Amino acid sequence: MLVTDVAQLEAVGLNLFFAAVFFLIGMSIRDVLNKGDVPPFGRGIVWLVLFLGCAGFIAKGIIQLVWEGAGIG
Repeated sequence: MLVTDVAQLEAVGLNLFFAAVFFLIGMSIRDVLNKGDVPPFGRGIVWLVLFLGCAGFIAKGIIQLVWEGAGIG
């Protein structure tokens, strides 16, 4: 394998790792919310915060791809 292939494999693996971590966090939060009898407003706030965290990572990835493609970063 070439060095570029290894770097690309590492990048894909890291992205999959983050996706798995967010999935597991979501499952654990769902379990805690169900067992804790949290009201609907509180559930909405918790899911909004989790979604914004995921959206931040996605936005970071998109910005990174655009900047690297343009030769900025």
